[in-house]
Amino acid sequence: MKCFSGLDNLSSRCHFPTVALSKLEQLRELIRSYGSCLVAYSGGVDSVFLAHVAREALGDKLLAVIADSPSLPRRELEEALSIARRFQIPARVVKTAEFENPNYVANPNNRCYFCKHELFEELTPIAVAGGFAVIAYGENASDVGDFRPGAQAAAKFQVRAPLKEVGLTKQEIRELSARLGLPTADKPQMACLSSRIPWGEPVTEEKLKMIEQAENFIRDLGFHDVRVRHHELKNGHLARVEVGIAELPKLLAGENFLRVGEALKKMGYAHVTLDLHGYRPGSLNEAISLKGRRPI
Repeated sequence: MKCFSGLDNLSSRCHFPTVALSKLEQLRELIRSYGSCLVAYSGGVDSVFLAHVAREALGDKLLAVIADSPSLPRRELEEALSIARRFQIPARVVKTAEFENPNYVANPNNRCYFCKHELFEELTPIAVAGGFAVIAYGENASDVGDFRPGAQAAAKFQVRAPLKEVGLTKQEIRELSARLGLPTADKPQMACLSSRIPWGEPVTEEKLKMIEQAENFIRDLGFHDVRVRHHELKNGHLARVEVGIAELPKLLAGENFLRVGEALKKMGYAHVTLDLHGYRPGSLNEAISLKGRRPI
């Protein structure tokens, strides 16, 4: 039975695990202690959950701010704003300029640091001007130990991670989101489009547009977990397509693989390949993992 009513009845009416419920109560208390809060909002599982709980805890003393840049898919921006309207979350869009930073465009393995630094640098004056006591973002307890340069930027700007602070894991956040009626409960993990480009290969708007168009095409065929990894070759662009392991047979069935190949070639890819290991988050970080670091 799904239960989308008040949070106070989650345990009795939905048989929700006591531990997760306790963490949720701790989260609500922690956010209330802020007095006011600006949430770095992306429309993903974690940030939607955080913004929703913050809205309930703080009312109009909450502002969700989404950063818009070429690395954010247009569909993601539209969906994030639609969810904010639906759940009466005050939201604002700000343009960020990470593409003006040569350190970001060069795409080193700590590229996320420069992205988050730009984000928090933009959010800080907004928080000050609006009288918001705390800036928070959606890092959760499952992220602990991962290679996350963005967390270094958060620490520099004293940005709080309340989901992590109360120990909420990704799975618990998804389960709570489902019971709160949030449409992001089963949303696939979404990283920025720049994450599809291997470290050391420059990030360009042209590449990101190709990636976005390619992923949209595959998702429109009914695929859930999709990544199009963009590789540069001497003779052009190569697309390495990843879909969920369970979805591989569907992609290989009928003419789906031919349709994907033909469509992506029309988009400018000289070569289109299928990764037989399937989709896994941070596959481009596997070289880093071999050096002792875990993937994002």
